[in-house]
This record gives sequence, structure tokens and C-alpha cells, in this order.
Amino acid sequence: MTAKIAYQDVEVGTELPAQSFPVTRATLVQYAGASGDFNPIHWNEKFAKEVGLPDVIAHGMFTMAEAIRVVTDWAGDPAAVVEYGVRFTKPVVVPNDGTGALVEVGAKVAALLEDNCVRVDLTATCAGQKVLGMSRAVVRLA
Repeated sequence: MTAKIAYQDVEVGTELPAQSFPVTRATLVQYAGASGDFNPIHWNEKFAKEVGLPDVIAHGMFTMAEAIRVVTDWAGDPAAVVEYGVRFTKPVVVPNDGTGALVEVGAKVAALLEDNCVRVDLTATCAGQKVLGMSRAVVRLA
């Protein structure tokens, strides 16, 4: 596959379609099984509170992976992402209320680079708080 977006059709400031990602306790259990990360802060409310957290929290790598979906869906090819990094600023707290949490992600093209690449800056929030900082991806377009 190759990116479906043409480099010449993109300019600085181009906004990617925003997306929202629900996160429930069941989602965390599924991710733990897939990733092998069974740290009890991600599934055991009592333990999470004992170590000073407000409740069970989502895996940082899970949050990071959900956020980049905005970019991969826009580009049309996950392999178009040639670089991606974030700083974890706040945990995604996932209450056991049947609803869980909602991670909201927006992104825009921040720079045009060489070799048909662009830098995309992402914003990820949950309950009005930024959960990822310095979230940036370099994407090679068609």
C-alpha cells in the first residue's frame, strides 16, 4: 500500500478528520492480553488506588496507538508513518461505570518536509485534559 493523500494537495494547517475513541475496562483487558502488559494499574481498581492513582488507567502505549489512527486513516496506509513520538502528560482514567473514558484526537499538518513528507501534530484529550504532549508524526505522502 501507499499513502492515498498526495503531497501537492496538502498545505501547512490542513486539518485531519478528528476522531473519538471510547476506552472501557473491557478494552483494557483486551489490550493487556494482546500486549502482554498485565500491570494491575490497568485492571485492578484497588491496586491502582493503593499506588496513588485515581482509578484504573489506560496503557500509555494503547493511548498512543489510538491517537495515531487519526493519521493512518487519513493517509490511507499505516506504513506511511515513518516516525512517531509522544510525551505522556496525563493518564487516561477509565472508571468502571459501563461507559469508561473517551479519548478525543485531532491533528493538523504542521510542516512540509522533503521527500514528500509532512509533519503532523496531534492533540489528544480525555475529560478536557491533554493526555499526550509533543505528539508528532512524520508521514510520507504519495
